[in-house]
Amino acid sequence: MEIIRFADIHPEPWRNGGGVTREIASHPKAASAQDGAWDWRLSIADVSKAGDFSNFPGMERVLTIIDGDLMLLTVDGTEHPLEKYRPFRFSGEAPSSATLPTGDIRDLNIIARADKFKGFASIVELSKKRPHPVFEGQFAVLLEGKASVAPGTAAEETPDDGAEPAAVVEEPVELSRYDAVVGSDVRSPEISGRGFVAVVSIDHV
Repeated sequence: MEIIRFADIHPEPWRNGGGVTREIASHPKAASAQDGAWDWRLSIADVSKAGDFSNFPGMERVLTIIDGDLMLLTVDGTEHPLEKYRPFRFSGEAPSSATLPTGDIRDLNIIARADKFKGFASIVELSKKRPHPVFEGQFAVLLEGKASVAPGTAAEETPDDGAEPAAVVEEPVELSRYDAVVGSDVRSPEISGRGFVAVVSIDHV
C-alpha cells in the first residue's frame, strides 16, 4: 500500500513567481525535473497572484480548485469562472491566464500528453460504512475531512489441510489533508471516513 505524503513533497516555485507547485507523481519519473519532458504529471499548485499560465505544447490539462472560492481562467480569449471541486479541461498549448477575484487558491492539476494519455478527475464524498477502493492507474487525494486507508481484503494460500484460508487483516493508516493513495490491482486500497477525495485516473489513449 503506497501513500504519498503531501508534507514530504518539496514545493517548486513557478518561473513567473505567481505560485508554487508540488508534484505528486509523473511519468516517466526520470523526466520530472524537466518541465514538459514527462508524458503526464499530477500536482497541487498554490496560486497567489494573477498571471499567465505556462505553455505545454501537445498537452491537455484538467484543473480542479481544491481550496479557495473562485478562479477566472481565460483560455484562448474566453473567460471561464472555475469554482471549487469542479474539474475543468483545456488545451495546455492554448494561451491561458488567471485572475483571483476572491484571493489565493490551491488547485489540483493533471497535465497529460494528448496523443498518449488522458487524465480524469472526479470528486467523491467518503463514507464510513462503504470504503472507496482505489484501483490500478488511479490516485485518491484527500481534500478535506478525516479518513484512513487500508488494503483491500485478500486471502492467504489454502492450508495443506484443505481448510478455508484466513483473511489477511492490516490496521488502517490515517491520512492527512492532500495525502495521495496510489491505486493497485492487488488488494486495492480502500479509503473510509468523512470528507471528500479527488479520484484521478490516467488512461492510455
